[in-house]
Amino acid sequence: MSQVTEQELWIAFQHGDEEAYTKLYRLYIKDMYRYGSSLVTTSEAFVLDCIHDVFTELWVKRERLSVPDNVKYYLLKALKTRVMHLLERKERAFAPLSEVNIEMFEPTDLEILEELEVATSRQEKLRMLISKLPHRQQEAIKLRFIENLNYNQIGDILEMNTQSAKNLVFRAVEKLRGWIVLPIYSLFLYFFGLN
Repeated sequence: MSQVTEQELWIAFQHGDEEAYTKLYRLYIKDMYRYGSSLVTTSEAFVLDCIHDVFTELWVKRERLSVPDNVKYYLLKALKTRVMHLLERKERAFAPLSEVNIEMFEPTDLEILEELEVATSRQEKLRMLISKLPHRQQEAIKLRFIENLNYNQIGDILEMNTQSAKNLVFRAVEKLRGWIVLPIYSLFLYFFGLN
């Protein structure tokens, strides 16, 4: 039997197929949770509540929905809308990361070097460096390289045009590249007595 596409699952769910609905949930819950957790400084319960709100609303409105070209993108966008809606209504006492003044906490080169020395694995080092980026750049990097969305979709979720989304990802990558080169450059200066 051939693999069922996400669109076929979606159509089955729209026709009231609870098994297809459950499969969609299981297929995307981890992606949605990871993305939702990157949007807010809050508890696991808040993010899960928002995901469940999205899926509840999908079930209620299933017959009126169109079939998305990319189900994952559709669900991530719906989740962001739900999270932001709840935060704007101040139903919860949580601030989105975008409201935290990231620039106040820009790490110094020395702080980054010290943290890099403590981080053991390559993945841990990359995760640590990404966490030092401004929130919008973090979100753009995650949407591009973790969620594998294209620049048009990233722009749509971040409410900017495609070129701005490309620029945001480029700036984030350049900053990461600079931080990765920094330890090598610092060692060079140290060994040659130029610091």
